Amino acid sequence: MKYLKLLLAAMLLICLLHMPYGYYEFVRFAVMVAFATMAYKYYEEKKEVLTVVFGALALLFQPFVKIALGRTIWNIVDIVVALLLVGIWLKETDEKK
Repeated sequence: MKYLKLLLAAMLLICLLHMPYGYYEFVRFAVMVAFATMAYKYYEEKKEVLTVVFGALALLFQPFVKIALGRTIWNIVDIVVALLLVGIWLKETDEKK
């Protein structure tokens, strides 16, 4: 769990490449589960903003009712979310020191 945010960020950045469609489906499912878990973890820690952010991201990435944003918009979303994950990871790592 220590590096989960970095792994998810890497998975999202790999989506910028031309990958088989199955990879995108796998990423959507994996990040949905991870974001829902993170939302619950932040809920338990009483971090309301991060709870809402990760809950919304879990809904955005869920693979069951697809949100058609187009490849360009999804690429932008992937980059922004990857940067967010790295930023949160850096902040949480710094707080533990």
